[in-house]
Amino acid sequence: MTPPTRPKHLDPTALDDLTSADVRLVGPADAGRLVVTGASLDSRRVEPGDLYAALPGAHVHGARFAEGAVASGAVAVLTDEAGLATIREGAAAGVPVLLADDPRSVLGGISARLYGRPAERLRTVGITGTNGKTTTAYLLDGALRALGRATGLVGTIEIRMGTERVESARTTPESCDLQALLAVMAERGVTDLTMEVSSHALVLHRVDGIVYDVAGFTNLSQDHLDFHGTMANYFAAKASLFTPERSRRGVVCVDDDWGRRLADEAGVPVVTLANTPDRGADWVLDSRPGDPAFVLAPGGGPAAGETPAGGSATRALHLTSPLPGDFNRTNTAVAALTLLALGVSPEDVERGLSAPTRVPGRAETVDLGPGAPRAIVDFAHTPDAVASVLTALRADGAGPLVAVLGAGGDRDPGKRPAMGAAAARSADHVVVTDDNPRHEDPAGIRASVLSGAAELIAGEAPGTRARDAVEVDGRENALLRALQLAGPDGTVAVLGKGHETGQQIGDVVHPYDDRTALHRAWQRRQAPDGRVEAEPALDPTTDATTAGEHA
Repeated sequence: MTPPTRPKHLDPTALDDLTSADVRLVGPADAGRLVVTGASLDSRRVEPGDLYAALPGAHVHGARFAEGAVASGAVAVLTDEAGLATIREGAAAGVPVLLADDPRSVLGGISARLYGRPAERLRTVGITGTNGKTTTAYLLDGALRALGRATGLVGTIEIRMGTERVESARTTPESCDLQALLAVMAERGVTDLTMEVSSHALVLHRVDGIVYDVAGFTNLSQDHLDFHGTMANYFAAKASLFTPERSRRGVVCVDDDWGRRLADEAGVPVVTLANTPDRGADWVLDSRPGDPAFVLAPGGGPAAGETPAGGSATRALHLTSPLPGDFNRTNTAVAALTLLALGVSPEDVERGLSAPTRVPGRAETVDLGPGAPRAIVDFAHTPDAVASVLTALRADGAGPLVAVLGAGGDRDPGKRPAMGAAAARSADHVVVTDDNPRHEDPAGIRASVLSGAAELIAGEAPGTRARDAVEVDGRENALLRALQLAGPDGTVAVLGKGHETGQQIGDVVHPYDDRTALHRAWQRRQAPDGRVEAEPALDPTTDATTAGEHA
């Protein structure tokens, strides 16, 4: 089933109640008494009684679509001066307008007010970081469900409300859609909400109007610099979650220096964790390489021996990571301390996190049948994530390890050579192919990723394991090549797309799933005389679903 996007029961809100020092009402003298019953920033999804948010866009101002929104039932518009001028020139000239210098920055607060501040009726957790958000969120959601709570989940893969779910268009929905969704959850009896909170969401005010009970931070490494420009800006976006306007307390992994800086600068009380005692963390993981079981123990930092909620001393936690790799033990530890911060007992933390957890597209095994190599699909699309996944698989397998990876177009080009280099350090063979080329030349993207791997291999750089790196046009063709290189005793790690079920080329998303593509490639590998049809070349003119945005 698909959960509804609007609550059934909502008290109407007068426009006067939505004004503030940053928002003034422009319209007839009695416009302030007009009531609105919802909000939308997509004119195609406006419902009768809505406030239409006409925001300035990268290419087109939303005010250009105000006439259509009003025709669909919008009774008022939120916009800026430029939008107001556009509206006054069109058929929607008489509609009341809420005017703001930066309408996006006030939309979250207005939407929260419209939908009855639903986050205040839920126990809320927001997880941020470059890598690990999805896994940590699934671990938390699974643990809370195992402990009998009614849960909601909002993240990169899906939006889930109990057993109802819908595929996500982006990691964090726009603020008006998010507040409506939380109102539905509260109406449906959800008690606990776990959210992935992207840096885009923080900068673009998508989570305004929510103060999370606990905020979690996993790590920070290079990504999204096409949007943020610098690592300092990227960090500042993440750090804004750990302020009184957005959270009450935090859990911070300090394995990297960005985490240490966040813990020092956070505007809310935080508890810290690390994998080694030299980081001065409140909690330290005691683990053995390759062993999913570990101990999370008070480590001697400033809050050692206290719960993250500031309560009485607690004992060490005995935990097991459901997924391979040191990084997934860390994700499990972040989830454990977050549960403690919510007031869950140590015994229930251990019991809840012992429940089986499957995270789609995260170290996910694809069973190809007898005689096939082990095949793993993972969303790793940053240099650190590539290194972490391959290191974990290296420790867990004896045969050849083959990495298949590419990089997304229209996204942070600076990380591409580093991704190739990370693969060359841990895999025996590197196969570079297409990811989501979007509006870039696929061959140019492949060349950039390949350069990082080839440079290490050619220079015989210390720590380089790969014997070769090859470029293969077409992702399924690359999987076939990887299966050939791995042989029956090896491992094929397919990185970058994970749970995704489409490949964006130009402005369309073509149906594609690494998991099903692996099965097709294995059929081709086994078929005599190439009886299984080969993958067609990339063709941006092919008719397919309109592309969405993942942020």
